[in-house]
Amino acid sequence: MFYLQQIGAYFLMIKEVFNRMTKPSVLRKLILKEIDDLVINSLGIVAFISFFIGAVVAIQTALNLTNPLIPSELIGFASRQSVILEFSPTFISVIMAGKVGSFITSSIGTMRVTEQIDALEVMGINSLNYLVFPKIIAMLLYPFLIAISMFLGILGGYVAGVYGGFVTSDEFITGLTDDFTPFHLVYSFLKTFIFAFLLATIPSFHGFYMKGGALEVGKASTTSFVWTTVAVIMVNYIITQILLS
Repeated sequence: MFYLQQIGAYFLMIKEVFNRMTKPSVLRKLILKEIDDLVINSLGIVAFISFFIGAVVAIQTALNLTNPLIPSELIGFASRQSVILEFSPTFISVIMAGKVGSFITSSIGTMRVTEQIDALEVMGINSLNYLVFPKIIAMLLYPFLIAISMFLGILGGYVAGVYGGFVTSDEFITGLTDDFTPFHLVYSFLKTFIFAFLLATIPSFHGFYMKGGALEVGKASTTSFVWTTVAVIMVNYIITQILLS
């Protein structure tokens, strides 16, 4: 019953976010700041993890090709499929639930503790629109981050496979382009947009409605990470079942 009430409150928050819009000139500055905080500042960690996970996928695939009848091109094929279908959109989103989600929850939660949100309400500002709407718009650039992750993941697989002596450059590229299905990209970016919305709104919900002091801000950040991760995994399963089954 408690969880149903939480879900109901979440959807009511989403509805309120799009009511009583803040002035466009103010929103523009807020959106640019959120893009820098949520997307640009995440480029480093996403690039680092993507490159080396792509390399690990290629190496593990190569080490499991013990049958000489299996062509080496499979290393490039497996790297592409793993990175595009699951690793970049889903695994990176789980990581971002920790990085971006904790940042959003702690920043809004701190404003709640220090009564800055109450001050916004007193001034007649829709605090949900002021705080959450710019984050949702900023996270529309999240697929751009995932596209970079896909590129670097495949690049990492190429570097590890070719320079590790597991596969030739021509064989890897042949596997990379073999039996490519463009719809897989549509599938990946569609769920990436949904993940972006979840990454912006679920942490905001836990930060906005938290009660207590500084200690509760930390607890709210942990809770938001857990529930954002659960939501990402469940939505990933549902979308995969609908679009790829």
